[in-house]
Amino acid sequence: MPDIATLLQSVKLPVMPEVAHALIGTLRDDDADISTVTRIIEKDPGLTTTLLRMANSAIFGLSRSVNSLENAVSVVGMAHIRARALSICLANAFTFPPNLDRLDFWRSSMVCAGYAKWLANSIAIDEQQAWLTGMMLRLGELVIAQRMPEALTYIESLPCSPVTRWTRERESVGFDEGQIGAEIARRWDFPDVVCLALQASSIPMPNGGSPLGAIVHLAALLSNPETPPTQALGTLPFPVVQALGLNLEKLQMNMPSAESLSDISMLQAQPG
Repeated sequence: MPDIATLLQSVKLPVMPEVAHALIGTLRDDDADISTVTRIIEKDPGLTTTLLRMANSAIFGLSRSVNSLENAVSVVGMAHIRARALSICLANAFTFPPNLDRLDFWRSSMVCAGYAKWLANSIAIDEQQAWLTGMMLRLGELVIAQRMPEALTYIESLPCSPVTRWTRERESVGFDEGQIGAEIARRWDFPDVVCLALQASSIPMPNGGSPLGAIVHLAALLSNPETPPTQALGTLPFPVVQALGLNLEKLQMNMPSAESLSDISMLQAQPG
């Protein structure tokens, strides 16, 4: 099996737009403020329009509508808008193979991101960083689809839980989507904490390792459409739950539905 660097040499990674690169830079900049992020996003009118539409959608649950990007950032929060902006850039950058449904893919990614944010909130891990990492988890599968399109049918064949998908990916190319995604994130200069989390997402270390990776791992399990999230919560791997200090009884009481976490309206008009 080739190493990840060799694997990526044989595929064409999307070129991230200038706005996305600038936003990634603010993830590393402790001095980045609302004005900085707003100025960056406003350079892309299409992205600005999409974010305003998203901010006014039901998923944000705002009590009033917002009519400018500055208002949206002030009301929703800089980190939230930045994470959503980056996710839109990622979604629009990748070309999809014909045998993988684009909207289902990003719907699944958004549900994983939503559960990652929800779990992170309960243990004081950066919520928006968790959301963005959860959204990025399956990017490696798109690389596999480009490098070995014939493997995608096997990887996606039902039943296909996240654990099953990761196992099939490792069987097919030697790496799973999280490991490939971590290398992509490094090349795009994402913060180390995001890269380490993606690297650890499929096989998290119960003790030590990457807490964010463990959160994303659990979020992926909860986002499995084959198992209702309320049932999946009770089957999460205990060593990981224990290491993170999660209280499953409390989580059960306020668990969001998968439907409430996904809003793919931002993707409907985009090319597949």
